[in-house]
Amino acid sequence: MTLPTKDQQIELEAAAFRRLVSHLRNRPDVQNIELMNLAGFCRNCLSNWYLDAARESGLDLSKDESREIVYGMPYEEWKASHQREASNDQQQAFEKNRPKE
Repeated sequence: MTLPTKDQQIELEAAAFRRLVSHLRNRPDVQNIELMNLAGFCRNCLSNWYLDAARESGLDLSKDESREIVYGMPYEEWKASHQREASNDQQQAFEKNRPKE
């Protein structure tokens, strides 16, 4: 087996990130709370990680801009079009499993 070079690893990670973002954009039916309850992260987490990386690189990116990169549209527009009210069960599961940061 040949391991990727550092540059290849960065390219592969970037490709995987783009594919994940594309997948999430194509599945607006999957709610963020469902992602949080199942996987411990959601679209907002992903946009926050992107924002952290941008700032660590010296880029002056806003939270709204990082969310638009992940959602493919302004966050408020996505919420209005796709976000549903969380059920009591979903909210309880979130409170039980919420990441402790």
